[in-house]
Amino acid sequence: MVFADIGRWFRGIGSLALLLACVGGAAVIFVAAARIGAAGAPAQSGKANWVLTWSDEFDAPDGSAPDPKKWTTETGGGGWGNNELEYYTARRTNSRVEKGNLVIDALQEKFTGPDGVAREYTSARLKTGKLFTQKYGKFEARIRIPKGQGMWPAFWMLGEDISAAGWPACGEIDIMENVGFEPGTIHGTIHGPGYSGDKSLGAPYALPSGNVADDFHLFAVEWEPKEIRFYVDSHLYETRTPADLPAGTRWVFDHPFFLILNVAVGGKWPGNPDASTKFPQEMLVDYVRVYSRE
Repeated sequence: MVFADIGRWFRGIGSLALLLACVGGAAVIFVAAARIGAAGAPAQSGKANWVLTWSDEFDAPDGSAPDPKKWTTETGGGGWGNNELEYYTARRTNSRVEKGNLVIDALQEKFTGPDGVAREYTSARLKTGKLFTQKYGKFEARIRIPKGQGMWPAFWMLGEDISAAGWPACGEIDIMENVGFEPGTIHGTIHGPGYSGDKSLGAPYALPSGNVADDFHLFAVEWEPKEIRFYVDSHLYETRTPADLPAGTRWVFDHPFFLILNVAVGGKWPGNPDASTKFPQEMLVDYVRVYSRE
């Protein structure tokens, strides 16, 4: 999510396989990582011995703030390195618990923050930094994303050493990103020194049918010392290892990371909203769960 741009559209193409099937006379395209298996079919997430270490089920009373013991709300409207258009606020109009879900609402409204920055959109960005971090494990969230041109929802992680090491040396794992002009596709990506932004390593996953925003989906990574596996609805679609890195670069996924949930509006990669974009747009998060090996 940080400093990403439209070059991601081209990343990882060499490691992808396209499987074209005919269902009832209609062509359906399935996108999967080439390393998944010889047949190209997504593998199932089924490795045992995961033990729950942290979770948020968002079961607080309606209208509650996100649990302050688990989440910190980041605020600001400086573009976040991506030319984003929103101002992230801590207001309940932008983030709250409602009907068993975390709700992040992106609104079209004139807003000026306490720093004097004025924006035409507001949204929310939550992180577990300084409250919860973990090295290795399974990280998953069941989410219904927003939709529309210019929308950019994400569920991702940054290395806890970002303040000292900076980005991208701290490492970044994008468990799920969607840009509104690709309604049926999500992206999973890793960033590090020498492979970030338009040089990052990732792959898209296209749903067999429909748009991602039509329903909840389970987005996850399984992160091992030398391997990161990406899943949608328990289907493996991408695997990253140190062998994928450009020559002379290093694997930086060897220390604790924290979680981030946000909905950006506009930016280098998704482009800006247009007349077709309807507001408000909301992201619903049923739960976030983290596991470690038993």
